[in-house]
Amino acid sequence: MKFDVIIIGGGPSGLMAATSAGTEGARVLLLDKGDKLGRKLAISGGGRCNVTNAGDIDYIIKNIPGNGRFLYSAFSSFNNQDIIRFFEGLGISLKEEDRGRMFPVSNKAKDVVNALIQKIKSLNVTIRTNTPVQRVLYDAGKVTGVLLKTGEIIESASVVVAVGGKSVPHTGSTGDGYAWANEAGHTITELFPTEVPITCNDAFIKDRSLQGLSLRDINLSVLNPKNHKKIIEHNGDMIFTHYGISGPTALRCSQFVVKALKKSEIVDLLIDLFPNTRVDEVQADLSDLLKNEPKKAIKNVLKGYVPERMIPILLAKINLKEETTYDHLPREALHHLAEMMKQFPLQANGTLSIEEAFVTGGGVHLKELDPKTLHSKKMNGLFFCGEILDIHGYTGGFNITAAFATGFVSGRAAAKMSQEL
Repeated sequence: MKFDVIIIGGGPSGLMAATSAGTEGARVLLLDKGDKLGRKLAISGGGRCNVTNAGDIDYIIKNIPGNGRFLYSAFSSFNNQDIIRFFEGLGISLKEEDRGRMFPVSNKAKDVVNALIQKIKSLNVTIRTNTPVQRVLYDAGKVTGVLLKTGEIIESASVVVAVGGKSVPHTGSTGDGYAWANEAGHTITELFPTEVPITCNDAFIKDRSLQGLSLRDINLSVLNPKNHKKIIEHNGDMIFTHYGISGPTALRCSQFVVKALKKSEIVDLLIDLFPNTRVDEVQADLSDLLKNEPKKAIKNVLKGYVPERMIPILLAKINLKEETTYDHLPREALHHLAEMMKQFPLQANGTLSIEEAFVTGGGVHLKELDPKTLHSKKMNGLFFCGEILDIHGYTGGFNITAAFATGFVSGRAAAKMSQEL
């Protein structure tokens, strides 16, 4: 059977592409190599599925530092507010949480996945799982269909590639689409891990002194290896691990660490434990604490003011003995301690692999696509959407917003193109 549109990949962008193509009345075939659709969607947001972010468009773009501006055209057709209306139209009630993150009221990602699958079934989309694609077929500058790994050929003049990047490979994102894009004449920009835990070589990381310690509402900065000026600073939570740091703030800084490491073997990071308090105010707080208990060792006075496991490390960094009392405190010690709490240093020497990242950086070069339709400028009838594109954002609903928007636009455009033939 010949289809109007073939969509390869049953992740967020592929499911949305199937919805928009089916809504246009096209005969749609959705192929996925796994045994079930929406696997990445099902584990997103810690299994609760952060479907989008409620911020305005400029806020969304700002939080997609990897070529977010390219999405203005797609967002003019289908944006975060449209995503919210779409899911509520499917009977999924949504709620807004911190920093604009939108979740289903049920807190169950499977409700979102099931609603999407039921929607595409209602549009008579043909679904084939456990069906890996070997190649997209091209002839004389246009798409002719796909070749399955079984040897079966399925014909179509419009193919949407929605197979994801190389991150979280157990969900099916193993980089299959890059070769198909390359064969069509597309450039693949350098791939790298983003939204990925950072590895550090500090002694207290190696000896696991802080492993498992969470820090709340801190600022994490990445410094330029050449001039030590801040490249980026993010506020939020983080956690120390046996290899370095993770958590939302570390993940957001990770892409800047990756890029800085191209210029240096080590990239300096700074943690500000009190981002809303000036150094002199921290110093005054420390002074008051010590004055109130002048006979008590500083290591005991600081308990409750900073995480207890950090106290020995903070004191060692300014060469202050843990048993020192207020009466024996060197003149400049409090100022140095306050500065250390505002600029606690870490040395990043890498990140975990791209397979262990939440998001893939790099992908199909955007200059080779029509931003309004995601149609290839290299091969007629070929469309791309989702994480295979050279677009990457922070966690918090931004990547999935890009996936849904590009999926919607590419699916609709592919359907319209097929109907014009």
